[in-house]
Amino acid sequence: MSKFFVDAGSIAGGSIRITNSDDRKHIQKVLRLGTGDLLTISDTVEFEYETEIISIEKDFIEARILDKQKFAREPKLQVTLFQGIPKQGKMETIIQKNIELGVYAVVPVFTDRTVVVDNGSFSNKIQRWQKIADEAVKQCKRGLIPEIQQAMTFKEMINSLNQYELIVFPYENEQDYSIKDYLKGIEKKPLNAALIIGPEGGFSDKEAKALLDLGAKSVTLGKTILRTETAGMAAMAMLMYELEL
Repeated sequence: MSKFFVDAGSIAGGSIRITNSDDRKHIQKVLRLGTGDLLTISDTVEFEYETEIISIEKDFIEARILDKQKFAREPKLQVTLFQGIPKQGKMETIIQKNIELGVYAVVPVFTDRTVVVDNGSFSNKIQRWQKIADEAVKQCKRGLIPEIQQAMTFKEMINSLNQYELIVFPYENEQDYSIKDYLKGIEKKPLNAALIIGPEGGFSDKEAKALLDLGAKSVTLGKTILRTETAGMAAMAMLMYELEL
């Protein structure tokens, strides 16, 4: 069953209204659903609903709530991926796969070795990446849609890291301390974490030092050097295995 997303204001009096034109078109034209058919709907905050379509109007579809449950597919650990912006279309794959693995938010980061330039139209990429996130969530049936946040500079990222209980910093020059060692040493499971991944070429020495000075512990993901699009997925899977499953 397909899942659709609404804001809390669309839920009232035991029913839910779907007003998004793309969703309405998908329900009617693609899924070919009508009155009496069932939909799963998320409020994108805490609850998901099993519903039955009771009315299809010009500007909305109304569905009666049959059952209400807290999200069943959302990790308790909220991981924000700070991703050094890669070249070409790699960011789309990074977003899609990390959302499937349970990432809470993605922040593109301009680093010393980032090749992509913010020429004023970067916000268009954020919009496109958010649409990819929306589609990935529907495919894996999560309860909320992870936000693709506005891009940050490396310095802005550094200044934002104090809000995270755990900082995971995979670094290609780290050889001895593994992510397994790091995660096994955690006594109390955190509620949130920052996962920091460099672009092609990794972090510069200056950036790595800034992270270490901040208190981040560098870890290795294994004996091989992973591509930027692979490193985040590998680390995310390890985080979910050790701290969530």
